[in-house]
Amino acid sequence: MTDVESFQHPRFAGVYMRLARIAVRHGAGAHRDRLLDGLIGRVIEVGAGPGTTFRHYPRTVCEVIAVEPEDTLRAQAEQTASEVPVAITVVAGHAGELPAANGSMDAAVTSLVLCSVPDPATALAQIARVLKPGGEFRFYEHVRSPRRVVGLAQDLIAPLWSHAAGGCHPNRDTAAAIRAAGFLIEELDRIPFGLTHVLGRARRPRTQSAGRDHHEEQCQGSASRCRRRGHGSSSDRPWSVGGPG
Repeated sequence: MTDVESFQHPRFAGVYMRLARIAVRHGAGAHRDRLLDGLIGRVIEVGAGPGTTFRHYPRTVCEVIAVEPEDTLRAQAEQTASEVPVAITVVAGHAGELPAANGSMDAAVTSLVLCSVPDPATALAQIARVLKPGGEFRFYEHVRSPRRVVGLAQDLIAPLWSHAAGGCHPNRDTAAAIRAAGFLIEELDRIPFGLTHVLGRARRPRTQSAGRDHHEEQCQGSASRCRRRGHGSSSDRPWSVGGPG
């Protein structure tokens, strides 16, 4: 069994579940509907928490492998999985060593997870490994604010925040990490929802060369826009569907 001892935060887990219920009442449920809309086949959810997404999976999903390292959250996820129509198997594990075979999944999902994994690059490499070529990666994450003052404040409080919040980092640039891991980001929406969140879809390239070529195009395009505008810019394309926030 995958070692999950270092991921135990029972006190924070209780706080997290209460905050998750509050967030749902204020619009996070609609965000998760968008996150999972249109998924099909076999899905791996990385860092499933208490199963907050489970009620939002469409019936076109035939199986979900929900990976969660924290014991308190995993116990709640098992209860939630028993109450929904989609077949969900909750397993102990973590993002650095996903319990799935190479190329075995049609899609992967993270929801407020990549902020807290110890090594985002390793987690994203694991997600790419278990996805089929061309498989989808859906993500909903809070990230560093694009507003300079807020972003600097997040940088300043990051060490204390991480210690108090189960390893969460409030200042990660998750979209950049996803691109750096070789994924092709197809759609991305930035949502001011307390902290800035990103909600998007990416895809594992069907070939490694396709991923490299696309990443180079993105970097060149970003550099060109920066020269024209005089500041940083992203190649994000917002979803046409509006959402809370």
